[in-house]
Amino acid sequence: LFPFCRITVSAMCFMDFSRFPLDTQNCSLELESYAYNEDDLMLYWKHGNKSLSTDEHISLSQFFIEEFSASSGLAFYSSTGWYNRLFINFALRRHIFFFVLQSYFPAMLMVMLSWVSFWIDRRAVPARVSLGITTVLTMSTIMTGVSASMPQVSYIKAVDVYLWISFLFVFLSVIEYAAVNYLTTIEERKQLKKRGKASGMYSMDAVQAMAFDGCFHDTDVDMDLPPFPDPCEENETRASQTNISNTDTPRLKRKRSLKGNVGRIILQNNHAIDTYSRIIFPSVYIVFNFFYWGLYI
Repeated sequence: LFPFCRITVSAMCFMDFSRFPLDTQNCSLELESYAYNEDDLMLYWKHGNKSLSTDEHISLSQFFIEEFSASSGLAFYSSTGWYNRLFINFALRRHIFFFVLQSYFPAMLMVMLSWVSFWIDRRAVPARVSLGITTVLTMSTIMTGVSASMPQVSYIKAVDVYLWISFLFVFLSVIEYAAVNYLTTIEERKQLKKRGKASGMYSMDAVQAMAFDGCFHDTDVDMDLPPFPDPCEENETRASQTNISNTDTPRLKRKRSLKGNVGRIILQNNHAIDTYSRIIFPSVYIVFNFFYWGLYI
C-alpha cells in the first residue's frame, strides 16, 4: 500500500426535495476496500474530524457547505465477512436568493396586482375582467416555468405549495368580481322595478349602457342624458358657443362634476364585497406568508 493516494470521485447523493428550495441536504461519501476485509486491512481516521481539510474559499453554485464530519463503521457481507468503512458527512444548505427572484417575488407581485381590481369601479367590466384574466394567465406561466426547471418528483415541494396558494388568491379575486357583478345586476334590477321605469333605450341601466360604449356611467348623471346625441342639437350647441360663453352644455357640466367628485363616485359605487376584500385578501395573504416562511426556514 502507498502512504498517499489521490482519488477523483464523481458521487451521487440521495436528496429529499419536500422542502425545496428551502431545504438542507445531508450527503455522505463512503470509502471501503473492495478486496481486503477486516482481517487484512483496518481503515480509520487518524485525527477524527481534523483529518479532513478543505480550502476555505471553496464554494458550490447551489449550496452552502455548512459543516462536514468524519466517522467510521463496519459493513457485513455474508460471502466474505466484515469490511471497514469510512464516512464523510456533508451538510449542504441551498441558496434561495435565485429562487426568490425567479419564483417567489413574481408570484407576490401577481397576487398584489390582482388586488388592484378591488379599487376599480364595479361597473368597469372590461377593466376588471381583463386584469383578472391577465394575472391568472401570468401565474400559470410562472408555475409552468418553475416546474420545468426543477427536479421532477412525485411528491409536493415547498415551492409548489407557495405557488398554488398564490394562484388560488389570484383566482379568487376573479371569482370575487363575478359575485360583485352578479349582485350589482340584481340590485339595479330591483331599483328599476321600484322606480317603475319602462323598458326602452332611454331607460337602460348602467350595465346595459356599459355594453354599448364601454365607458363608466353614473346612474344619477348619465341616465338623464340621451345615449346617442342628435346631430342637430350638436350643430345648435356649436353655434351657441360662439355667442354665449358663460353657458355650459350638459356634457361639460357632467365632466366638471365628475372631475371634482371622482373619489366620491368611486366610493359610492363600490360594493360591500369589494370593501371587505380590500382588508381580507391582504390580511390572509400576510398570515399565509408568515406561517410559510416560519415553517420552512
